[in-house]
Amino acid sequence: MRFLRRLRTTLIILIAPIAFAHAATPALPPKENFHLFLLVGQSNMAGRGLMTEADKISHARVLMLNQAGAWVPAADPLHFDKPKAVGVGLGLTFANAVAAANPEVTIGLIPCAVGGSPIDSWQPGYFYNATQSHPWDDALRRAQLSLGAGNLKGILWHQGESDSTREFAEGYAAKLQALIARMRSALGAPNIPFIVGQMGRFEGSPWDDYKIQVDRAHRELPEKIARVAFVSAEGLKDKGDKTHFDTASYRELGRRYADAYLRLVSSAK
Repeated sequence: MRFLRRLRTTLIILIAPIAFAHAATPALPPKENFHLFLLVGQSNMAGRGLMTEADKISHARVLMLNQAGAWVPAADPLHFDKPKAVGVGLGLTFANAVAAANPEVTIGLIPCAVGGSPIDSWQPGYFYNATQSHPWDDALRRAQLSLGAGNLKGILWHQGESDSTREFAEGYAAKLQALIARMRSALGAPNIPFIVGQMGRFEGSPWDDYKIQVDRAHRELPEKIARVAFVSAEGLKDKGDKTHFDTASYRELGRRYADAYLRLVSSAK
């Protein structure tokens, strides 16, 4: 009898994690109701805001593709580029707002941002040594993995700080336009909305000519490429490092991305 009790206890211990993992795996909606968004860029897309308990609460209709390639309830931190640094970003607030505006759909986030990555690292085959990763290849692989389950509805981009230098600022606009065309082509989505966010212009940290040049490239994108929107970061604050937004500003930036996306798709109807 004692042996049977031990056996039963052992089986419960072994089976429970499997049952929990199965229960935690959300049921995916029909493909047509699963709207996917690719999150790409550098650290301000990945998010570096301080976490609170509220950021760990998942929306019932917002999922994320985790590092292992499984769909799980979305909660910050979404990204895993630099595990010791990641925190609150703009993606979750964006997804919650889009889900609220579309009660019939589930949102699927595909986090792929890489902190510190210059735009040159976002091309096929490039190995980014700082994170021991291939930003472009990894993002495309994760996006293509997701397309069997849902439909790609947008690409969110926040990047430019690493290119705001004497060496790289002048060529940034052409590289970004080429990236958009290359990404749309690779994903078989020539008209996919592409939303680009403005870099933070923080108090006590004035922009130099190179940052102004990269900002101009962002601002002018909608005039040069169809189905592109620009999101202002005016009035937002940094977390004290003059580089990354604070938590409240990430949330506001996510709402602005959502507004820009919803206006863009609404105007196309």
